[in-house]
Amino acid sequence: MAYGRFVPLSSLLAGFGLGLSLIVAIGAQNVFVLRQGIRREHVFAVAAICALSDLALIVVGVSGIGAVLTAVPWLVDVIRWAGAAFLVAYGLLAARRAIRPSGETLEAETAEREVESAEADAAGLVRARAGTPTAVANPAASASTTLTRRSTGLAAAVVTCLALTWLNPHVYLDTVFLLGSVANTHGDGRWAFAVGAGVASIVWFFGLAYGARLLGGVLASPRAWRVLDAAIAVVMVGLGVMLVLPH
Repeated sequence: MAYGRFVPLSSLLAGFGLGLSLIVAIGAQNVFVLRQGIRREHVFAVAAICALSDLALIVVGVSGIGAVLTAVPWLVDVIRWAGAAFLVAYGLLAARRAIRPSGETLEAETAEREVESAEADAAGLVRARAGTPTAVANPAASASTTLTRRSTGLAAAVVTCLALTWLNPHVYLDTVFLLGSVANTHGDGRWAFAVGAGVASIVWFFGLAYGARLLGGVLASPRAWRVLDAAIAVVMVGLGVMLVLPH
């Protein structure tokens, strides 16, 4: 009886450990979450989508519905090719941003600096020329408009996040098949195992998204953004190619 009471705790910790080990890796989803966190755009929405998606897949795996994909092997191939196409396309877009500094991300950063600069100039000139404050108001407004236009929209961020999550065959192979199979070896403690894995997903994605803000100062220059986009391009294209290579 005493052993039975300890089973849920051990299963909980086992689920947390395995869940964390499966998602703490350089992948398309993590790279996107990191990039959104650094840019401070729709951070909560992106982290929440990733965590909730993981929770849904964990439930699917633990409840045994993952057997459907096992019975329909061609569905995994469809997901693999669709995911590869998306990853390569996303990687090429990142490569274009790295090659052309005038891309969306860098312009947003430039516009943000222009807003701060224009506001500082406006404040100084207003103090020096109290009679002509409107002469310096428009630059800040124009820069602010540019920043708003260049920022990634919520809908685009959500669609990209969903695609990177649900078009990645590794999500099904790891979270549904592997994690689900291991969870079911815990018998009555399988749902405690699932809770542990779910907590790991929540901790990781929100930690990664909001922790990325600490890198904001490091990536304040256009050159740093070009390096980041170049790295994203390499990772995305590499992952896409690896998905379709023979194993």
